[in-house]
Amino acid sequence: MEQKELLAYIEQKYQVQAEYLWQKFPTYAVFRQQANRKWFALVMTVPAAKLSLSGQGSEELLNVKLDPELVGLLKQTPGFLPAYHMNKATWISIRLKQIAAEQIKDLLAQSYDLTQK
Repeated sequence: MEQKELLAYIEQKYQVQAEYLWQKFPTYAVFRQQANRKWFALVMTVPAAKLSLSGQGSEELLNVKLDPELVGLLKQTPGFLPAYHMNKATWISIRLKQIAAEQIKDLLAQSYDLTQK
């Protein structure tokens, strides 16, 4: 899934606008619940070296909050990484180019539901 497509999907599906909170990282997009302001998604492009990945370039990621058991399972699956700059027990980073759009949307929905509480 392309990052631009994901941003548009989140804004349309959840009726929220991306927030760009950091001058140092102007493309990092945070999405929050409207009612409680909790984050449910973070979309960013991170240098591969910062993710302990081989090669040059960068990686488009989506961080979502999930049940800790699911996070543990997904960490064992190609296309998923321990959450970049988030609580690694309850958040996971999804490599957008490696995971099917439908699975990304499903995990995003779980994150949205989990953060409504």
